Amino acid sequence: MFKRTLSLALIALALTSCWKDKSPEDLIRLKDKFKSQVNAFENKKETANKNVNKGLESLNALKSALEDTKNEDKEFAKVYGDWEKVDRRVQNLNKEYEDLKEKASNLFAAMEKQTNSLSDETSKKTLLKAIEKARTKYNGTLANTSKAIDKLKLLHGDAVEVVKALEVAAALNSFDNINNQMKSIEGRVDGIMQELNVAVVESKKLYEKKITELGE
Repeated sequence: MFKRTLSLALIALALTSCWKDKSPEDLIRLKDKFKSQVNAFENKKETANKNVNKGLESLNALKSALEDTKNEDKEFAKVYGDWEKVDRRVQNLNKEYEDLKEKASNLFAAMEKQTNSLSDETSKKTLLKAIEKARTKYNGTLANTSKAIDKLKLLHGDAVEVVKALEVAAALNSFDNINNQMKSIEGRVDGIMQELNVAVVESKKLYEKKITELGE
């Protein structure tokens, strides 16, 4: 009970010391400042959301254009399909490599920790020597694998650049279709306007007829 009372007293003292020099006006000012900070954060968040959405719209537009191109251009569909398969294999191989590195590191750490906890010095020395031998062999394998992975990453990076350029080049073909569709719309405007004018005249006639009938 005494400990609880002492704790409450210390908390009260701390709060008093924090706010003893703060007048009510200061509290209002601090509250307003905090509110303005929150508002500023909300505004920045909204701006960030808008930018993200714009970016997503742009990416979706490119994705849509590429899908259209794949549907219409068999050669592009084949090349791009092959690239997607290879890209997935590279990504999966990199993930497997990183996972194995992490598992090996964790395993060595666990073996060393458990070995160092042994009280029998002979067993400890024998096991630590065996662990070091295994680590030396593993480090050799890791070095060779890392070199191969680095070469793969360089080649994959070059391939990504080429494919990005290919995507833009393929998407440019979509503008031909868009231009043709725009011209089609432009060519139909005059005819639709004529039909619209007729519809307006007919509507006015029907309206006047209905109003006349209501007045009879």
